[in-house]
Amino acid sequence: QVQLVESGGGLVQAGGSLRLSCTASGRTFSRYFMGWFRQAPGKERELVTGINWSGGGTFYADSVKGRFTISIDTAKNTVYLQMNSLKPEDTAVYTCAARNSWASAYAYWGQGTQVTVSS
Repeated sequence: QVQLVESGGGLVQAGGSLRLSCTASGRTFSRYFMGWFRQAPGKERELVTGINWSGGGTFYADSVKGRFTISIDTAKNTVYLQMNSLKPEDTAVYTCAARNSWASAYAYWGQGTQVTVSS
């Protein structure tokens, strides 16, 4: 049974930082691309950042470039999202997901973690 379990969300003031974690289990992810999505109330879900399990192929949405950093610790099967200089518009449910590197659709999703940035 594949599981993606996020942690690290919470309430932070604007300008602050949070680190999200996504621990994967249940299969080998060596050929997978891991993504962090977010969805704010009334908005569509967007891909914020992603990384290959090997650690390469990183992607960042323009809205988070220079503020967010994705990394992976394959020994711990965990993907991290370091979020700095947070803004109120970063408030959303953040969800990690996994897709095979050759696929376009994400096959596995976590349950999501709430990030709230106060002004």
